[in-house]
Amino acid sequence: MSEGVREGLREELELKPALEAVLMVVDEPATEEHLAKVLERPRRAVADALRELADEYTVQGRGFELRLVAGGWRFYSRAAYADAVEGFVLDGQHARLTQAALETLAVVAYRQPVSRSRVSAVRGVNCDGVMRTLLQRGLVDEAGTEPETGAILYRTTNYFLERMGLRGLDELPELAPFLPEADAIEAETLEGVPSFDPDAPDAPDTPADDKTEM
Repeated sequence: MSEGVREGLREELELKPALEAVLMVVDEPATEEHLAKVLERPRRAVADALRELADEYTVQGRGFELRLVAGGWRFYSRAAYADAVEGFVLDGQHARLTQAALETLAVVAYRQPVSRSRVSAVRGVNCDGVMRTLLQRGLVDEAGTEPETGAILYRTTNYFLERMGLRGLDELPELAPFLPEADAIEAETLEGVPSFDPDAPDAPDTPADDKTEM
C-alpha cells in the first residue's frame, strides 16, 4: 500500500472523531460548508461522514442523536429520553412558552415579515409585551421596516427553526387544514388594522397579556 493511500485512509478514520469533537462545543447548528472549511476536508467527505455518524448513533441506540436542523448539524438528546432531560434541566421550574406567546409566534411564523400592529390585529389584542418576550428568547428578531409606514418588521430566527426541529420555513405545516377560515381572517385584517403604533413607547399589556407574560 502506497504512502498516499495510507495517508488517505488515516484522514478518513480521523474525520469522524474530529467532527464529533467540534460538534460537542458548537452552540448552534454547524453547516457542512463551515465544518469542511475548519477541518480542511472536502464538503462531500464531511457530509457523508455526518450521515454515517447519525446512522451509527441510531443503530447503537445512543441517548443522543445527530440531526440536520436549520441548515446545520448538531447533537440533540433523543426524544425517547425527553422526560429525563426535562427533569434535569428544569428541576421543577417551568419555562415553557405561554399560550399568548405561542399564538404570537405562530402569527409571525406564517405572516413574516410582519409588524407588531399586524400581529396585534390578527390576535385581537395588544401583543407588545409578548413580542418583547419572544425577542428576549431569541425566537424572533427585527427584519427591517415596512416601506409604507416605517413600522418595524419581525421574522423568526434560526433558533426558532432549531427549537421547532425544522430545516426551513417550508417545513411549517399548512395552516388551512387546521384553520379553514384563515383566508377570511386575513382579509378582515387587511381591511381594518387596529391603530397600534409599533414604534410608540411600549404601553401596558392588556389584561389578557398580563396573564400570559413569561
